[in-house]
Amino acid sequence: MSFLEIILIAVGLSMDAFAVSITLGLSADKLKTKEYIIPGIYFGFFQALMPFIGYYTGTLFTDKIDSLEHWVAFVLLGFIGGKMIKDSFSKDDEIKSDNPFGIAKMLLLAIATSIDALAVGITFAFFKINIFYAIIIIGLTTFFISIGGVIAGHIFGAKYKSKAEFFGGVVLVMLGVKILIEHFINAK
Repeated sequence: MSFLEIILIAVGLSMDAFAVSITLGLSADKLKTKEYIIPGIYFGFFQALMPFIGYYTGTLFTDKIDSLEHWVAFVLLGFIGGKMIKDSFSKDDEIKSDNPFGIAKMLLLAIATSIDALAVGITFAFFKINIFYAIIIIGLTTFFISIGGVIAGHIFGAKYKSKAEFFGGVVLVMLGVKILIEHFINAK
């Protein structure tokens, strides 16, 4: 898997965090500097942690189903991307709370937005990706995109939230299709 593909996966995975960050940016009339950074820290950390867990879980059974890794990657990325595309049409994810940046709320949001990354980590195990390299890219990408989401939400509102999630889903589906096509081309 190339550097560009890992970047694209990182961007695709971070779109859920971006969408939630936009709603966090909408949540207050005035935001403190730390409130712009808090989502980036939580979302970036969990987006890096989940592929790490998935990778080591995947290594437990990767040798047993090595001949099917392209199908597993295709199904996992297709499912995750399809879910993101479906969710991009949903209208029920607005955040309302006295303190949307509180520890409990941020932990729940970070875990919820990073579950998809667990499956991507399993996919990384099949392709024997350098997991430390990948999680640094994923974590930093999500960190900066989340900060951008809070800023965008605070400035522009929810206008682009569903488009970002849709784009992220399309990227993941396309990567899954690319992996499957490459397998069939290389199998000849």
